Amino acid sequence: MADSIYIVNPRADFPTYYGGEVFEASGFKAMTSIADLSITTVAAMVPPDFKVEICDQHISPVDFDHPAEIIGITGKITQFGNMRKIAEEFRRRGKTVMIGGPFASLSPEIVRPHADILIQGEMEEIAETIFNDIRADRWKDTYLGTQPDLRLSPMPRWDLYPNHRALVGAVQTSRGCPFECEFCDVIQYLGRKQRHKEPDQIIEELDQLYDLGYRSIFLSDDNFTVFRSRARRSLEAIRDWNATRTAGRVTFSTQLSIDIATDEEMLHLCAEAGVTNVFIGIETPSEESLKEAKKRQNVGISLPEQIEQFTRHGIIVTGGMIVGFDNDGYDIFERQYRFAMQTSVPIYSLGALVAPQATPLYDRMEADGRLDSYRELTEGEAIGTPWKTNVIPAQMTQEELYEGIKWLGNNLYDPEAFEHRMMNFIEGYGTALRFNPADRIQGRRVLREVEMSLSKLLRQFVRMGPKERKLWGRVGKATANRPALSPLVMGAMIQYMQLRHMYSLESFWEPLLVDTEPAFPPAGTISASDINIAG
Repeated sequence: MADSIYIVNPRADFPTYYGGEVFEASGFKAMTSIADLSITTVAAMVPPDFKVEICDQHISPVDFDHPAEIIGITGKITQFGNMRKIAEEFRRRGKTVMIGGPFASLSPEIVRPHADILIQGEMEEIAETIFNDIRADRWKDTYLGTQPDLRLSPMPRWDLYPNHRALVGAVQTSRGCPFECEFCDVIQYLGRKQRHKEPDQIIEELDQLYDLGYRSIFLSDDNFTVFRSRARRSLEAIRDWNATRTAGRVTFSTQLSIDIATDEEMLHLCAEAGVTNVFIGIETPSEESLKEAKKRQNVGISLPEQIEQFTRHGIIVTGGMIVGFDNDGYDIFERQYRFAMQTSVPIYSLGALVAPQATPLYDRMEADGRLDSYRELTEGEAIGTPWKTNVIPAQMTQEELYEGIKWLGNNLYDPEAFEHRMMNFIEGYGTALRFNPADRIQGRRVLREVEMSLSKLLRQFVRMGPKERKLWGRVGKATANRPALSPLVMGAMIQYMQLRHMYSLESFWEPLLVDTEPAFPPAGTISASDINIAG
């Protein structure tokens, strides 16, 4: 009778814009930027008579000698290479391997050969059946999950997690998104009907993370503000909870769509609650490409002006940026660069358009004969690299797309260009706030291990090069005597170090491309003086 499980979150196959690989690459212990909510939530569904342990491979190595009979593995497409290796090694040792999560749910035929038990969909309503079957040694090879009421979702088992080596905690207040962006697989996995936790649940989870020492928490919703009335109730509860914290206030980050920029009261409520960082899928300044992708919420507005509204309310934006849409010609790389330099967004997560399985984009590319082998994409040496794609572009070759992304990435993150966008943010910060953000500065407290490592890592910024040293000095001078602004700016600097680490792999970082035109026809129209804006 099986009564023990070891649950593993595999390391990403390639560093991401939001990862923490730069810590280990810089000589520190392995850390992660955001604590993993998936393995802690699944652990909470394990019956009390089972022994359960968890492993986040971003922090610690997998124990292949673990005595558990059942090995649980989760993960996204960006983790599949390591997911597969871990599964194969445990199966070689005679363990029963159970795999679930987003990639297993959306690409089951790719994961199936590596799993004894395959779980598709969400687990809350089927967990009891799964573990009863495991206990009785009569488990099925496949279980189909549902889209459960999130009021049934248990309190994550953060007591099992190495919290001292995770920078940001995580709380999920909803699942699903009603939008229908062609390239996004969220609605295929979690549905278009958004489901929500009650405010009391959210506060209970925040209490747990606060007691564990977290002072920065990611609200890991796919689109936190899409239902305004629900978002308001949640934000009001978070605001009131945060106001009573006696050992330092909490700052929050989340994902949302740009359409709330026109809702002054919602932006103010976000700021009051402590939301200081948001990810927005900006994608492209091309209206034609936005319409093609069915990104309707971004169409017909001035994206730089909308972004500025967040900055004015003390919120720093990280933007999604995609190239390779059907309407993207050779000029898209220069257009994206010019657009970015108008904004107060220091970090853009630049990447090629990819068609995940189960998305409308995948179906359209397959019907048009423009899909490279998806299996090839998921069996490469570096899955998840932002410059790789399974889409054959309409107006350029894949090699030209790669060269354009490389040119754009190197120019966007040239230290002087990055400094220019940082200064845009610093100059516009907080002009619409109705309170003094300095009043919310945390009091003195014992720092966790990850926070001490973060402070030491930041000191290495000036060693990156002479341009980076100048950037550090100018930004430091601009934020002097502005204590509320400093954590946001330092957070962006850490993200910059992470992406520079990522770009240094596979020879992607090539500073000689800065101040040049893209290396394919037709000749670019951007001049060196346009590119080197920060001077």
